[in-house]
Amino acid sequence: MTDTQIRYRPVVLTVLLVLIADQISKWSILGILRENGPIDVLPFFNLVLVYNKGVSFGLFNHMDMRFGLIGFALLMTVFLVIWLIKEENHRTRIALAAVIAGAIGNVIDRIFHGAVIDFLDFHAFGWHYPAFNIADSSIVLGIAYLLFDSLFLEHRKKENHAQTRDNDK
Repeated sequence: MTDTQIRYRPVVLTVLLVLIADQISKWSILGILRENGPIDVLPFFNLVLVYNKGVSFGLFNHMDMRFGLIGFALLMTVFLVIWLIKEENHRTRIALAAVIAGAIGNVIDRIFHGAVIDFLDFHAFGWHYPAFNIADSSIVLGIAYLLFDSLFLEHRKKENHAQTRDNDK
């Protein structure tokens, strides 16, 4: 196995696992909820069927922005793939792969359904968090790691690198 295969195997596995879990969950939910309607799972959690034509949290849901959003998502995916290829840090590559997989999962929805299929509905005291899906979760977790890394871990990496250079003198 080449170094490139070893380097990108976890990235490819991350993308595949997220895409497969996302698409299987959406197709399953479509089949179940089209027939049965919303399902109360726990006092704070429901399964619902929401066709999100807009952007995050259902913003601009009343407008058909499908092709613009598909184009934007694909453009951002290309940018993220370029970043991923240049990235040396393994954990950062995995986080980028999670964001890429989530974006592709939602693009697939827009192509085949005209909207993103959201179905996870958390709520408390009459307030509902906007419904979301596995792809959305993957994007949020990937971006959260990238932010955490840039705010807290990057500083430590630079300090360790500087300390290593000082010790080499």
